[in-house]
Amino acid sequence: MEQYVSNRLSTLGHPQRLALFRLLMRRYPDRVPATELAQALGLKPNTLSTYVNALKQSGLIAQERVGTSLRYSIDMDAARETFDYLLHDCCRGRPEICAPFINPASNGEIPMNSGMYNVLFICTGNSARSIFAETILRDLAGDRFVAYSAGTQPRSELNPFAIEVLQQKGHDVAALRSKNVSEFQGVDVPEFDFVFTVCNQAANEDCPSWHGQPISAHWGLPDPVKVEGSDAEKSLAFQQTYGALRNRMIAFTALPLTSLDRLSLQKAVDEIGQSSEEG
Repeated sequence: MEQYVSNRLSTLGHPQRLALFRLLMRRYPDRVPATELAQALGLKPNTLSTYVNALKQSGLIAQERVGTSLRYSIDMDAARETFDYLLHDCCRGRPEICAPFINPASNGEIPMNSGMYNVLFICTGNSARSIFAETILRDLAGDRFVAYSAGTQPRSELNPFAIEVLQQKGHDVAALRSKNVSEFQGVDVPEFDFVFTVCNQAANEDCPSWHGQPISAHWGLPDPVKVEGSDAEKSLAFQQTYGALRNRMIAFTALPLTSLDRLSLQKAVDEIGQSSEEG
């Protein structure tokens, strides 16, 4: 075991290999195409291939072929095995030393904020998908959840097709606006129980960690803004995105949050993110 861990740590000692590992950790349990990894990290295909092979040989990532595309994901068993070995050794059998870093909720449940769960949805532009998610959750279960959304690179205006869909569905859009994630970092900001990314680009970015270690997951969906064609075709894409997010919100709000431990809850929200994209 010691030799395996030593090899893995040596592999992760290279900054770019570590960046690749961290990106795939953020996207877990997604299987990410090689082209997307190269673009996100600014690497040439042959350079990416070298780093991927090193991580594969150490057992930290797995490869799968889907059609003509190679996709990669974290081998979570190997990652956990490595972390467990390190923590067991450094904690010397004293869980009270390491437990606060592993699980901030001592009772195994996610922390509560005044009886409500704070949820943040992140995208790049905060003009459509994350705005949909914020609005749907607020109107679907505003008695249990406080919903927020933000963008890593927010647009100055909300997408008009997104606003039209929300109005058609009976949502109040008067208070909606594009916001930067920086509004929710620092002092005097909400402490989030859940943070979800709803686009791949935002998930691929190396964002600062959130205070309190909220449950996080990637609920990526195709960007309806990029759909080309007639206004009717564009509107249909936004309708489908809205439907997919609404289905995920229904599944999310149906989870028995108070009876699930942190690991079970993490698995549940990951599974929601892997559900069908059809609305």
